[in-house]
Amino acid sequence: MDPLLRAAIEARENAYAPFSGFRVGAALETGEGKIFAGCNIENATYSLTLCAERLAAAKAISEGERRFRRIAVAADTENLTPPCGSCRQFLWEFCGDIELILVNLQGKTESYQLRDLLPRPFDVSFIRH
Repeated sequence: MDPLLRAAIEARENAYAPFSGFRVGAALETGEGKIFAGCNIENATYSLTLCAERLAAAKAISEGERRFRRIAVAADTENLTPPCGSCRQFLWEFCGDIELILVNLQGKTESYQLRDLLPRPFDVSFIRH
C-alpha cells in the first residue's frame, strides 16, 4: 500500500471522537516526500473540533514545510469521505491545487485535484491589489 494512504489509515486510529464516533485520519506529503499525519479531535462544543486534514497541515506548517504534493483522507465509510468546507479552504490556502486521495479501510480509493472539490476558491488574490 502507498505509504501516504497507510499513514492516513494509521492516524485514524488515534482519533478522539467520543461524541460522533466518526474517526478520520489524514496524511499530507511534502514536496520532498516527508509525511505529516493527523486525526480528528472532537470537542463537546463541536465548533472547536479539529479536523484531521487541518491538523496534518498545521503540523507540517509548524515544522517549516511550505510545499506540498498530495494529501490522503481515511475514514471507515463505504462512500469515501471528502474534506469539509473549512478544510478545503484551509488546504487551498496553504497547499494549493494538490492531489487529494480519499481512502476507506477496505482500500477503496478516489483521487481528485483540490480544485475539483473547491471551484472558484477564495485566496489572497482577492485581497491584494
